[in-house]
Amino acid sequence: MSRSALLFSIALATGFAAAPVHASDIDCSMSFDLSGWSAFYKTASGKGVVTCNNGQRLAVKITAKGGGLTFGKSTIRNGNGEFSGIGDIREVLGTYVAAEAHAGAVRSGKATAMTKGEVSLALAGTGKGFDIGIGFGTFVLEAR
Repeated sequence: MSRSALLFSIALATGFAAAPVHASDIDCSMSFDLSGWSAFYKTASGKGVVTCNNGQRLAVKITAKGGGLTFGKSTIRNGNGEFSGIGDIREVLGTYVAAEAHAGAVRSGKATAMTKGEVSLALAGTGKGFDIGIGFGTFVLEAR
């Protein structure tokens, strides 16, 4: 047995083997504008900017689609989102699964939690419009 193989075997046997290195989670948030309508089928689109505490920044396009017992029209300006489970800003991109309850008239408020694998996103915002119901569907973030 070679010397390096012997040292490796001793390291494994004594527990000194290197543990896998994982990127630490970074804090990322998103500011966004979103507008849409619903009449059983729900659709919305908008844009946003994701910023992270490590200096990364990414402009995103937002599309949301779904269905449920929902009806209305609304616009959200200066909404906020918080991501968890992020190791790199590119991990925010993709399709999230969402469920929400909402109600409002003139000044509408929404809060939604959604997930994409290990990545979670919590959205909050107020806006103008009217809406009522329970909706479900997808929320997609793409790089602009």
